[in-house]
Amino acid sequence: MNVRGRITDVLLAALAPVAACGVALGGLSAWTAHGNAGSPPRIRVTDGEVFAPSGATPETAAFFRITNSGGSADRLLEVTSGEAGETWEAGAGTPTLSRHVMTGGNAASDQAVASVAVPAGESLAMSPDGLDVIVPARKDWQAGDLVAFTLHFEHAGAVRTLAVVVRPGRDAT
Repeated sequence: MNVRGRITDVLLAALAPVAACGVALGGLSAWTAHGNAGSPPRIRVTDGEVFAPSGATPETAAFFRITNSGGSADRLLEVTSGEAGETWEAGAGTPTLSRHVMTGGNAASDQAVASVAVPAGESLAMSPDGLDVIVPARKDWQAGDLVAFTLHFEHAGAVRTLAVVVRPGRDAT
């Protein structure tokens, strides 16, 4: 084989990886140009509702819609409220993330959840038959009252919001 043939073989062998890198670089450039590469989570919390307490039950449930319009996923780690449980006996507890789980024979229970994923570009709607927040209730909460909550996220940090007190039995968020 002559020198010219070797050079041609080397150039052809190098062409495939160079072309693949060019395609990958072009795709990443387009992705970055549209604001998706490395953009942080952008969390918005809306539609907050908390069930009015009934009877002597010291706990109730709160629901929120969480929207992440950013390019990175986030996690809801905790929910707090300075207004929850102030008029119940001491040690009423703090808000807890919970998931409604069907157990057998048409029975259900609430199961504590350590954290909840909020994928990039998606929304998470809490509901009575899914994910919710168990809240130490105040005896004096009435339908229409506003309760302040802070939702704590792994990357977005603390997001403050209000939830309106509603009667149980109507559709939550």
